[in-house]
Amino acid sequence: MGLITETNEEYYAGEKVFLIAASTTQSSFETTFNTELVLNSSSADANFIFEISLDGGATYNPYSAGVISLSNNNKTLDVSVAVAGPSIARIILKIAAVQNNYGGYSYVKLNDIINTFIATYVGTGKLIPSVKRTDVIFHAKRGLQEFSYDTLKSIKSQEVTITPSLSMIIPQDYVNYVRLSWTDAYGIKHIIYPSDNLTIKPTDVPLQNVNGDFIQDQYGSNTQGTSDTSRNWDNLNQRRLSGGFDAYQNGVENYYGDGYMFGHQQLGMRYGALPETTQVNGYFTMNPARGTISFSSDMNGRTVVLEYISDGLAYDTDSKVPKMAEEAMYMHIAYSILAGRSGVQEYIVQRFKKDRRAQLRNAKIRLSDIKLDQIVRIMRNKSKQIKH
Repeated sequence: MGLITETNEEYYAGEKVFLIAASTTQSSFETTFNTELVLNSSSADANFIFEISLDGGATYNPYSAGVISLSNNNKTLDVSVAVAGPSIARIILKIAAVQNNYGGYSYVKLNDIINTFIATYVGTGKLIPSVKRTDVIFHAKRGLQEFSYDTLKSIKSQEVTITPSLSMIIPQDYVNYVRLSWTDAYGIKHIIYPSDNLTIKPTDVPLQNVNGDFIQDQYGSNTQGTSDTSRNWDNLNQRRLSGGFDAYQNGVENYYGDGYMFGHQQLGMRYGALPETTQVNGYFTMNPARGTISFSSDMNGRTVVLEYISDGLAYDTDSKVPKMAEEAMYMHIAYSILAGRSGVQEYIVQRFKKDRRAQLRNAKIRLSDIKLDQIVRIMRNKSKQIKH
């Protein structure tokens, strides 16, 4: 039996149509969506819409005459529908559910990996005679977290517009950033550089008296003020870092050459210039105390894209593993269980440790997306002659 059960209509259109004969009552509507139907306390929270057409499909109206429930692993919708004449019913996945369904064949759900591992590796006559399902779930989730950091395609992106506050809130499922960039009118991204080597966002700014002693409030805690470092950085003209300004002459900042455009052409062309400062794309600073990312003043009003890493467990839709890394997950779970048990011979533990490392390396190679034609296109630049 094939592994694909969805029809083209279910996959591409995200809907399933049912024909109901005249003077009949249909009580169940079975689908073969790869995506499970979700029905919460209200129909607005469901990931699907159930509609009925009484005029042959010309118009549809949401069905609300009966109580809806789910069965068959949330693939079948149970509701009693009685019609006098021929009618058409259809289940439509909402946009987020449809998009989550696209490309789903390349993934396997974490719950399926857990079930397969227990059925294949656990039992009488097998290396793991018995194990609690909760233990397998724990090691599977830890494996998914570890693999998400450097093996799986777990990079997410978020686009925001920088307001005059010059900061953005870190996403809920944020673990670490990959890069930040701002996009211009053509959608081309420009990398924003971290300012860790240039400035800092102090987490503690206690007020002081004239003797330098800290001032406490009525509860005995240090009274906090505003950071001079942050304020000065926010007000800094970034051309001072990039080299757009030469020096003060008669109290006025002077550009390189006859104007700014000439000075702009000097970026990256001066001996001893630092690449991290000889650029005009702006800077960002992580502010862990407030859970935000702060930007330099020239980023105000720009569209910024944050690419970041999640651990793959924040949402149910994240809890899936690429099939190319499925075997690595099995080896990780087996090694973790055997390494944490007493009485297991060390050579067995070491064998599964090597198997885990080998399968993880294979998964990284398979998921690396290194395409030969891309390498060929880049290497063709090597044959270009540079004119002197």
